[in-house]
Amino acid sequence: MAYQNITGSLTPADIQEIKAAFATIQAKLPFLVTLSVEERRKLFKMGDKSLAFVNTSLTAAQSNRDILPASFDVDEFVRDYQLAVTLSELLIGLRQLTEQVDDTLMAVGSETMSSSLTVYDYVKTAAKKTPGLKTIAEQLGERFKAIKNKPAKTISGS
Repeated sequence: MAYQNITGSLTPADIQEIKAAFATIQAKLPFLVTLSVEERRKLFKMGDKSLAFVNTSLTAAQSNRDILPASFDVDEFVRDYQLAVTLSELLIGLRQLTEQVDDTLMAVGSETMSSSLTVYDYVKTAAKKTPGLKTIAEQLGERFKAIKNKPAKTISGS
């Protein structure tokens, strides 16, 4: 693994500042939309391969406005293209940040579970001789009850 042990903390002020930064980002993007699954399915998708097509179409539209109907708004096309390029750039940064937060959460969650299992083992052992720990050991053991009681998978076709 690329990390040894994660040691970090966020103060309440840090958390507030981060949430304020999220709010600032949302305020700067008031035009964001939420699409349904059906809407997403129906829309054209502009990926990396389509970028050259759109760029060439834009150049053709700007250079040959006279071939387009009067109702076609070339300036709006330019604004949409520029916004698409900018949002794509921002999305790369957001995805990198999301991936780092997700990976860190997974790693620190694993560290936390490992420490919890150590505590559980000691509590189970100490519960045999120390009054009051049996209830805690049983409470901690609830986490694993569903795993023990889960029926074994049967192999079909045998």
